[in-house]
Amino acid sequence: MSQDVSRVAQLLPKFSYDALGSQLPRRHRPLATKMARRLLAMLGWRLLGRLPDVPQAVIIGAPHTSNVDGVPAILTMLALGLDIKVMGKKQLFSVPILSQFLTWVGVIAIDRDKKGSVLQANIDRFATGEPLLLALAPEGTRQYTESFRTGFYYLAMGAGVPIIPVALDYPTKTVRFLDVCYPTGDYQADLAGIIKQYHGVVGYHPSKMAKILQDA
Repeated sequence: MSQDVSRVAQLLPKFSYDALGSQLPRRHRPLATKMARRLLAMLGWRLLGRLPDVPQAVIIGAPHTSNVDGVPAILTMLALGLDIKVMGKKQLFSVPILSQFLTWVGVIAIDRDKKGSVLQANIDRFATGEPLLLALAPEGTRQYTESFRTGFYYLAMGAGVPIIPVALDYPTKTVRFLDVCYPTGDYQADLAGIIKQYHGVVGYHPSKMAKILQDA
């Protein structure tokens, strides 16, 4: 498995912060960006691939099998220096200090019990025309599940924006920006194309990865 994973990782180009496009919304926190890049390097994580130069997109991050995923994920967000909003369950905001940090990072509290209203509310966010990169975990849970939830896809379809898949691979300690998907309305075909790119990716808890990822 490790040799296979390494080979797949080598197919993606080394990430360049200098190559980030002008349309991507920026978050001007130079000190936080500099520190995050150093911490990622100290922890042995590196970025691969490229981000498309778009002002709006739905970003999906997988596999999500542990709270530990938040460390490389948040550091990557800060290291990019981009204004990325992340959908997180409202329970995370119950602790005041943690709530302040999450808000500073860019996490938006959502109520998972109100799925329809959350979907429409986020479509409305995109409809303003303002630059928006909205990230979420398509598995919707840290536990084993069969497949991705469909919300991310119908959000992108309803908003008319592309989907940027991102993989968090622990054996190689790489955060991989995969090929962008422009949804066609054929969910199964588009999902198959997205999942194919996750071949060889292994999460923090491999057994908790969605079956669709384990079979990729």
